[in-house]
Order: sequence, then C-alpha cells, then structure tokens
Amino acid sequence: MKPTLRGRPGVFLTLEGGEGAGKSTLARGLAERARADGVDVVMTREPGGTAGAEAVRHVVLSGAAKRFGAFGEALLFAAARADHVRAVIRPALARGALVICDRFSDSTRAYQGAAGGLDHDIVHALERVAIGSTGPDLTLILDIDPHDAAERRHQRAGTGDRFEDEGTAFHTKLREAFRQIAKDNPQRCRLLDAAQSKDKLGAEAWRLVEGVLAARTMAARA
Repeated sequence: MKPTLRGRPGVFLTLEGGEGAGKSTLARGLAERARADGVDVVMTREPGGTAGAEAVRHVVLSGAAKRFGAFGEALLFAAARADHVRAVIRPALARGALVICDRFSDSTRAYQGAAGGLDHDIVHALERVAIGSTGPDLTLILDIDPHDAAERRHQRAGTGDRFEDEGTAFHTKLREAFRQIAKDNPQRCRLLDAAQSKDKLGAEAWRLVEGVLAARTMAARA
C-alpha cells in the first residue's frame, strides 16, 4: 500500500548542500512523487517561507547584511527561522504533512559556522532558540565538487547572490562542512552524489524519503 500521512504525525525533510548542487530541482521532484502517492506536501525554503523571512532573504542574499559579518547574518537567519518554524513548519507537521524544506539549520552551521568562522557554541545556541525541538527527520545533503557546481551556476541565467559570488576557497569549506555534518549525524543525514544524473539522484532520494514515510506510517499504526 502506498505510504500516506493522513491522520498521522508529519515528516520533516530538509535538503542541504552548496550552491548549484540541485536542491531546488530535487525538492520539486520529490514533492511531485509524494503527492502522486497521496501525501500532503508543503514545499518551503530558507531563508523564507513567511513574509518576514522572505524580507530577511532579500537583505542577506543581496549582500546588504555582509558588513555585519557571520554573527549578524546568523542572527538574521535565526529570526527568520523562528518565524518560519512557528508559522509554517510546525502547523504542517501537526496536520500530518510532509514538509520539504530547501535549507534549514545545517546551512547556518556550514555557512556562518564552518565557512564564516562563527563559534559553534553560538551557532548551536541560536539554533536552540530558533527551532526548539523541531528538527528534521531526514536530511539529504547533496555533495558536488565546487568547480562542477560553479559551472552549473554559470550556465544559469541572472547574476549570483551574496554566497554564490564567494570564491572557490569558501565553497570548498562549505563542501567540507556539509560532509562533516553528514558524518556527525548518520541517523539523520544521507550524503548523495549530486554529480549523477537528475533521474538517478531523484530515484535514490525518493527511496530514502519513501522509507521514512513508510516507517512513520507503520509506527503510527502500532
């Protein structure tokens, strides 16, 4: 029987990785497959998801907050995340939805923490305040060589944002940080090769998501 979360606790899925890894494309594909299986899906992103959080997104990605350093950016992200969790994520999970979020707290750990040099105790303190106990059930980390990711970004229309425009050293630190996050959190995180074809990546990711959906359904019936 196809997994469905109707009347059961929701599942919180986050997608992480460096710039140009393909998170947004994968999120759309997973949402389509889940909806085809009768699952209530909420797609969202960070920073974003609410009017206030989208305003923060514009400020940060435009580079307007860069002068405040990693700590200032982390504060803005924490404020946006707290609003996002309160207004969007928790209500969706409460009604039994699958929440697919393009970036979440691991991005702050990687961007402002590892790559930005912000002390990990500060990062984790802000995380506790912003999300409380609302953490992901599954995190898919898309791993790709920074040079390959840069080629993808160059092929896209438009100009880069605050983080896309950083140099190779920054993006290399990001990759290392995300790989370390996956290593440190093996129960929650799965590292996926983002250089493989879109179809193969989508199939691998869906197997993992489908497994979590099925396990949640079985646990609710027990």
